[in-house]
Amino acid sequence: MASKKTLKIRSKREKRVRGKIAGTQERPRLSVFRSDKHIYVQAINDTESTTLAVASTACKEVAGKIKGKKKVEAAGEVGKLIAKRLMSIGVDKVVFDRGRFLYHGRVKALADAARESGLKF
Repeated sequence: MASKKTLKIRSKREKRVRGKIAGTQERPRLSVFRSDKHIYVQAINDTESTTLAVASTACKEVAGKIKGKKKVEAAGEVGKLIAKRLMSIGVDKVVFDRGRFLYHGRVKALADAARESGLKF
């Protein structure tokens, strides 16, 4: 378990990143959370406090595709899925929110795959 000091540093970093960005209906915030096993992403409209679309490696659509793949490749599949779901509701521009995670590895792979699938950020 993380110490109180570590949790405080994480919280501070997250607030710093999120303080600079906000999502709207036309351009939602694409928030990423990375755990040890899975990666989760959701498109959030901050003005109305609603979630527009969700995707993760725990979704049934992605779980079948990522069998035997590495975590970075699985994150790419999640990026493609969230882009597909957002395009289907008419959203093609987003604001990327990496949260407390560095733009590296799985987070970068997710963002690159979403861009390749048509999202602009």
